[in-house]
Amino acid sequence: MEHSSEEDSDISESEMLKYEDKSYKKLKSGNHSVKISDEAFTCPYCPKKRKREYLYKDLLQHASGVGNSTSNKRSAKEKANHLALAKYLEKDLRDAGSPSKPVNEGDPLTGCSHDEKFVWPWTGIVVNIPTRRAEDGRSVGESGSKLRDELIRRGFNPTRVHPLWNFRGHSGCAVVEFHKDWPGLHNAMSFEKAYEADHHGKKDWYASNQEKSGLYAWVARSDDYNLKNIIGDHLRKIGDLKTISEMMEEEARKQNLLVSNLTNMIEVKDKHLEEMKERFTETSNSVEKLMEEKDRLLQSYNEEIKKIQLSARDHFQRIFTDHEKLKLQLESQKKELELRGEELEKRETQNENDRKILAEEIEKNAMRNNSLQLASLVQQKADENVRKLAEDQKKQKEDLHNRIIQLEKQLDAKQALALEIERLKGSLNVMKHMGDDGDIEVLQKMETVLKDLREKEGELDDLEALNQTLIIRERKSNDELQDARKELINALKELSGRAHIGLKRMGELDNKPFLEVMNRKYNEEEAEERASELCSLWEEYLKDPDWHPFKVITAEGKHKEIINEEDEKLKGLKKEMGEEVYIAVTTALVEINEYNPSGRYITSELWNYKEGRKATLQEGVAFLMKQWKLLVHRKGGIA
Repeated sequence: MEHSSEEDSDISESEMLKYEDKSYKKLKSGNHSVKISDEAFTCPYCPKKRKREYLYKDLLQHASGVGNSTSNKRSAKEKANHLALAKYLEKDLRDAGSPSKPVNEGDPLTGCSHDEKFVWPWTGIVVNIPTRRAEDGRSVGESGSKLRDELIRRGFNPTRVHPLWNFRGHSGCAVVEFHKDWPGLHNAMSFEKAYEADHHGKKDWYASNQEKSGLYAWVARSDDYNLKNIIGDHLRKIGDLKTISEMMEEEARKQNLLVSNLTNMIEVKDKHLEEMKERFTETSNSVEKLMEEKDRLLQSYNEEIKKIQLSARDHFQRIFTDHEKLKLQLESQKKELELRGEELEKRETQNENDRKILAEEIEKNAMRNNSLQLASLVQQKADENVRKLAEDQKKQKEDLHNRIIQLEKQLDAKQALALEIERLKGSLNVMKHMGDDGDIEVLQKMETVLKDLREKEGELDDLEALNQTLIIRERKSNDELQDARKELINALKELSGRAHIGLKRMGELDNKPFLEVMNRKYNEEEAEERASELCSLWEEYLKDPDWHPFKVITAEGKHKEIINEEDEKLKGLKKEMGEEVYIAVTTALVEINEYNPSGRYITSELWNYKEGRKATLQEGVAFLMKQWKLLVHRKGGIA
């Protein structure tokens, strides 16, 4: 294809971009033929004598190399045309790309002598790099990274470009390092052939019949390695001379060694696998035996549990049957006593003493009826809570139980004595009436009864005295316990910190609800002041003995005081301040009414915060001893 006359004249560097766009449009419109076949491409801008067929990648490298060339042999128009060709290949013919080797060149390694010595690791040499003289007189040039990026863009994939420097500065030479593997050699040979195709190879550099311009490059061999200049010195530092045959033999040797090692490893692994299979088989057999043993034990356990459950069921059934029998017996006795009471009520007596005896028997029958009714109720509850009652009975304190038994015995003895005295007095009255007849035997019986009566009255007086002594001792014990509780409260006042056992100020008004309500109405400072005023006002109301907002109700036969919700002050407080403030005031009222209703001032109480109740003296002493032990332990650790 012929170029137009417009293209015969050269252009300036500043017009290259416009000319490149113009050439790109011509290529895109089809004015120049680039694609010959599915795999072959040609450069429409090179002279016919140099025109050749390329694969896609090599034509792209050719166009990029010429377009970015720094050689003065290339005109600005030629560079612009080749840049336009590279742009056209990248944008419009990318899908038509094929392996980046010229069609008529084949593999870059083809034609290489396997006995030719190359510098290894594979190394390229670049010479005639433009330099300039700096202010200090030393030569400087462009960095190696820029040239490396250019070579990567052209598809040669170097790992590093190392400019060579001497005492004069940049020498104008650089060493290009490639990967150490076969693809690295392939890239190095492609690198060399690309510069040879552009007439900037090793032979062109050493030819003396032409002017040198632009970069010249080739792959380093033995003659370069043995040079007595900066290039040779650097090559001898970084590499050795090796032939392709030596590399192939070394690689084959390494591969054979690797295969041998892998074979040995496979044999070891197979042996280990066989051992693991044997262990797995043994473990599986062991696990199967264990599972069988487990199933057997589980079956035995289930059978034993069933037996225990059946035994427990039979036991509880027997207990229930016994309870039913006892219940029937109690009902029978109750009916019998009721019939007996009716018979006693119907019986008429002429004697005053007989009437008293009948009244006593009626009263006793009534008491027995009440006892039987209570026993029946207890028996009904026992049917429902047999286990619970059994556990609760075990937890009762032995001291309290013994004391109750002692007091019950004393009370029974006292009642028995009183009944015996009444009986003797009745007998004595009867004998007095009979004594009027002058019967000596009756008089003797009267003397005996009087003697017994005096003895019984003496025993009764002794029991009264013993009872009074026990009462005095109990009061003294209670006083001592109260004093001990007060001392414990005083001791806990000196302890700081929050624990589950501590002091609670009973009747103290909580100011937090007041503050929360005021915060909704005023700013922080004013809310705090108003909350403090309201809290102080209601504290004064709580101390007022004339204000008693309680009412008495009867619950389960007992009188109980509760908050009177109809009280005017409380109703107004709940309406104005809300539920939270109302609860805080009523809580303080209940505590004051319970712990100090007469004085109406705040008192400290030993409190179990964990369970929300009044703590026992035993809990307080245990907590105090624990704190004392911790204090002793800390002092011991410090010492």
